[in-house]
Amino acid sequence: MDTSARPKGPASYFPSIEKTYGHPVSHWFAVLDGAAGLRHAEQVALLKAEHGLGHGHANALVAYHRARDRVA
Repeated sequence: MDTSARPKGPASYFPSIEKTYGHPVSHWFAVLDGAAGLRHAEQVALLKAEHGLGHGHANALVAYHRARDRVA
């Protein structure tokens, strides 16, 4: 198996997030778009409290989303 094709960093959590919570990551990015005014920790707390995500999954989504927004 070619390990260079495997996602690294926060994106490595995406298959597990989609399987566990039943939504594509684009759904979670839309939720985060609606919480754009919140700080990183507040966005993580929102995903955990209002959507039932675990800390690691919520943190990975927020980190990736915020890094993507900085590049775009």
